[in-house]
Amino acid sequence: MPVLVYAENTEGKFKKSIYEAVSYAKAIAGQTGTTVTAVSIGNVAADELTALGSYGADKVLNVSNDQLNNFVNQAYAAVIAEAAKKEGAEVIVISNSFSGRGLAPRVAVKLTAGIVDGAIGLPEQTNGGFTVKKTAFSGKAFATVELTSAIKVIALTPNAYQVNEQQGNAQIEDFTPQTRPDDFKAMVKEIVRAADKVSLPDAEIVVSGGRGLKGPENWHLLEELADALGAATACSKPVSDAGWRPHNEHVGQTGITVSPNLYIAVGISGAIQHLAGISASKVIVVINKDAEAPFYKVADYGMVGDATEILPKLTAAVKAYRASA
Repeated sequence: MPVLVYAENTEGKFKKSIYEAVSYAKAIAGQTGTTVTAVSIGNVAADELTALGSYGADKVLNVSNDQLNNFVNQAYAAVIAEAAKKEGAEVIVISNSFSGRGLAPRVAVKLTAGIVDGAIGLPEQTNGGFTVKKTAFSGKAFATVELTSAIKVIALTPNAYQVNEQQGNAQIEDFTPQTRPDDFKAMVKEIVRAADKVSLPDAEIVVSGGRGLKGPENWHLLEELADALGAATACSKPVSDAGWRPHNEHVGQTGITVSPNLYIAVGISGAIQHLAGISASKVIVVINKDAEAPFYKVADYGMVGDATEILPKLTAAVKAYRASA
């Protein structure tokens, strides 16, 4: 009974978060003495599918169906559930991405399975089940959840598990699931993706700006630091509300939730709604001229001063370090 992992693609390509999910599934398979089957939905090149074997997949179920080229929550959940039944999978791993957060509970219902969303660690075996560590209360706390159901769905937080490369190519098997008209009652007509150099949800480093940058005319200072670090850019809600930056860069409880290895907050006070969206970050650096800003209470490192003066110096230091490395 293999571990099943959903390999979500973006325009026919797999992102790092998917390699993390496959590596995570492989580790669970190692615990239980079984194999890993990935299920891919949509048009993905054969070499991309085969490459999943380099991260632990033994087999890939390839669902190539024009009707499923665009993401449809209900239909994709039905396909993943049918794949799990076909393989006899008792553990299903899904990346806790934007779409994964909607898929995981639907899959769990279809399979009458227990579910853990926002998982950040490998399961520990218990009598007849798993215990899994996850984030709770919008990332402000941790919880340990015990799954005792026969079938278990785990939604893995991006950047919470390392990518483990290994030798191997996955066997590709075409899979044609049964679809129902009811699965397509709600259809996605168009997907418009942000044209960032680095995708914000998958970024390992995020540089985020707030009103402390004083105006959109100073945003280039933040972008220059992000370019030097190879980071994604983000912003606080007041900045997007003011029209300085597009809403797809808004990070927080009502925006995008991120979990990078490094989060640099520039000119952001640290309202509770913003902290809820970034609290899973491994290291937090704050730049703010207000030494009493709430953000400093959760920061690992901080610099007190005018962001427009600090950013050019920090960017120059990063460039100099990288040039000498």
